[in-house]
Amino acid sequence: MGKPTGFMDYKRETSGEVKPKQRIKNFLEFHEHLPMEKQQLQGARCMECGVPFCQSGMTICGMTSGCPLHNLVPEWNDLVYTGNWEQAYKRLKKTNNFPEFTSRVCPALCEAACTCGLNGEPVATKENEYAIIENAYEKGYAAPKPPKVRTGKKVAVVGSGPSGLAAADQLNKRGHLVTVYERHDRAGGLLMYGIPNMKLEKRIIERKIRVMEAEGVTFVTGTDVGKDIKAAQLLKEYDRVILACGASNPRDIQAPGRDAKGIYFAVDFLRANTKSLLDSNFADGRYINAKGKNVVIIGGGDTGNDCVGTAIRHGCKSVTQIEMMPAAPKMRAEDNPWPEWPKVLKTDYGQEEAIAVFGHDPRIYETTVKEFVKDKNGSLKAVKTVKLKWEKDSETGRMKSSEISGSEQTLDAEIVLIAAGFTGCQKYVADAFKVELNERTNVKTAPGGYRTGVDNVFVTGDMHRGQSLVVWAIREGREAAREVDESLMGYTNLAVQ
Repeated sequence: MGKPTGFMDYKRETSGEVKPKQRIKNFLEFHEHLPMEKQQLQGARCMECGVPFCQSGMTICGMTSGCPLHNLVPEWNDLVYTGNWEQAYKRLKKTNNFPEFTSRVCPALCEAACTCGLNGEPVATKENEYAIIENAYEKGYAAPKPPKVRTGKKVAVVGSGPSGLAAADQLNKRGHLVTVYERHDRAGGLLMYGIPNMKLEKRIIERKIRVMEAEGVTFVTGTDVGKDIKAAQLLKEYDRVILACGASNPRDIQAPGRDAKGIYFAVDFLRANTKSLLDSNFADGRYINAKGKNVVIIGGGDTGNDCVGTAIRHGCKSVTQIEMMPAAPKMRAEDNPWPEWPKVLKTDYGQEEAIAVFGHDPRIYETTVKEFVKDKNGSLKAVKTVKLKWEKDSETGRMKSSEISGSEQTLDAEIVLIAAGFTGCQKYVADAFKVELNERTNVKTAPGGYRTGVDNVFVTGDMHRGQSLVVWAIREGREAAREVDESLMGYTNLAVQ
């Protein structure tokens, strides 16, 4: 620890943001990061604890506490403070293949578990991570480093989201010949088309893809395995196949009027928006335009928030976000102590922008949809909602909801976006490879393993564990790569943590 009193000498300081009414004029990232000198002082705040909860990745009460990648947080925080940026990069890359992604989109599980946060403000670890990786690109530390020896073994990775990319990156470093198949026209999976540009600019993904290509990874885009190419062909051409296709079945909302024109899944809305932005800066018109329309978003999570921010950038007339659950408390509850993940109210960038533009928080809690109202042409014109009451079931002990009589409300709506999560992998891929699914419609493996019941076929990421975070997808990709490597070589020296 370079500065034993750093956490007392320096206050937590993070990047500034472009003001909401200014940043909604475009789809660019809007954080204004600290200069290097100030960032180094943030590294000094790390206490290098005897028990670094920040890197633990433990499950406490069903929630993750600390980084699932077991990033060597105290080590590279200290290296940031001392200005040893190249060594900080090398330490960071030991455990994280893609800090350029996690430093932008991760909810910072490390900071929630930081010991400084017990009685004050946590270390700005996510900001330090951003500074390390961006400095590495600027100084050339992150330049391509192809493996010096090739094994001659061939691996196909189906899906180019964070888990597939992590598996491909690890196996390529080991010297295997890796080909990544992606059904869309650009690599990146949900990083590319599920997360909007203002949260993760797509040039950042493309920059990393170029590095991986220079290191020897082959990308085949616009090819839907299971439709455009048969599973049997991959199994014949490659020694191993890794399925990393995500949990891409969106959960639907069944209510009268569901067939109305103007109801879309959030993932389709976000994908079309980003593709049109990248292809033509919206000139092609091939996206779901919310301009001048009343928008209702069903779902209170990150995807719902992304839809709020996107609709506002289109110039929507109004935006409302419906959430079934009650609002979280503003402060930690007594039964949610550190180092558990803090279950507190979070007002994200999209909600901040809605407050700035419309003067109020767009979220309505403890509410569900009763009916989608159509006009005479079958187009959506309104949404009928009802308030919910939550009570504990005396038999099961679980919370259950019931409608509150007389609490119905009608919201004008020409567009509804369903952001209610996902229900597992798309079955046609699983059927193509004849892999077995579990009760959650994820691909079945032995506990803690990534090998399916089909010879030479492995699975990783959301297709294996269900919908989760980017940081968990990277962890899964690294672990799957290790298991694949061992099956190919009889041993492995690939690190997981």
